[in-house]
Amino acid sequence: MLTQVAEGVLIHQSELLQNNAVVVQGQAGVLLIDPGLTGDELTCLANDLSEMGQPVVAGFSTHPDWDHVLWHADLGEVPRYGTARCAADMRDVRSDAGWKARAAEGLPPEIAEETPLDLYGLITGLPAGTVQIPWDGPEVRIIEHPAHAPGHAALLIEERGVLVAGDMLSDVFVPMLDDFNGTNDPVEDYLVGLQLLEDVADDVDVVIPGHGSVCGADQVHARIEQDRAYVHALRDGGVPDDPRVNSPKPGWEWVSDIHAGQLQQLAQRRRAS
Repeated sequence: MLTQVAEGVLIHQSELLQNNAVVVQGQAGVLLIDPGLTGDELTCLANDLSEMGQPVVAGFSTHPDWDHVLWHADLGEVPRYGTARCAADMRDVRSDAGWKARAAEGLPPEIAEETPLDLYGLITGLPAGTVQIPWDGPEVRIIEHPAHAPGHAALLIEERGVLVAGDMLSDVFVPMLDDFNGTNDPVEDYLVGLQLLEDVADDVDVVIPGHGSVCGADQVHARIEQDRAYVHALRDGGVPDDPRVNSPKPGWEWVSDIHAGQLQQLAQRRRAS
C-alpha cells in the first residue's frame, strides 16, 4: 500500500525489514527509489502505480546493498540509475558466474525463495560528479558520500522538502559502517556523510530512511545527532546510550549483533594500526 508523505512523494514499506520504496511523481510518470523486497511486494507496488495511472519512468538505487538493487518486470524496462561507484560494484558482483547463488545465500531465510534476482543490480552508473537524476520530474539532487556503502547517495527533492536518506537516519537500525578492511577510516567516512546530510537539514520537512519510520522537520537534527553520538561511542569503544542497540521490537534482536560486530572490527583495526 502506498502512503503519501509529502506532496507528490509516496512510500511503500516492506514487511520484513521495513524498507521504504520511494515514489516521486513527475510529468509523465514516477521515479522509483529503492524498491523491494519480495516478488509479491514488488508486484503490489506495480499494481498500485498502475491503478493510479502512474507508470514508472526511471529508477534509482541509493547504494549497492542487496535490498536496494532489486527490481521486477512488472515495474517496466526503464533506466535504473545509481552513482558510478554503486553501478561498478554491481557490475563486479554480476561478472562472477556464481553471483546469483551467492546473492541468494545472503538473503534473509524468511524471504529467500520469494525475492526475485533476475533483474538484480542492473544499475546504470551516472557519470562521476553528476548532481541530479536525469528525469522529467522535480529536481532530485544527488548527495554522494562515503558512509555505509560504496557510492552511497542521499537524495534531496528540494521543491518537496524531502530527504531520501538511504541507509542512514533510521529509527530501527544503528549506523552501519563500511570498509573496515580498507585503507580509509570507516568512522570518519560515516561522520563525513552525516555532515553532508546536516548541511541540507534546514531545507528538509520530511526524512525518509531506508528502513523504519519517516520523520518530520522537528526530528531531522535529532536523528543526525543520534547517529553521530552512536558513531562517536563506537569509535571510542564505549557503550552508546542508544535504544536501537537493544531493540525492543520483536524479531529485531539481531541489531545488537551488528553493533557487537562493529565494536569487534574497530578494536581489531586499532590493534593492527
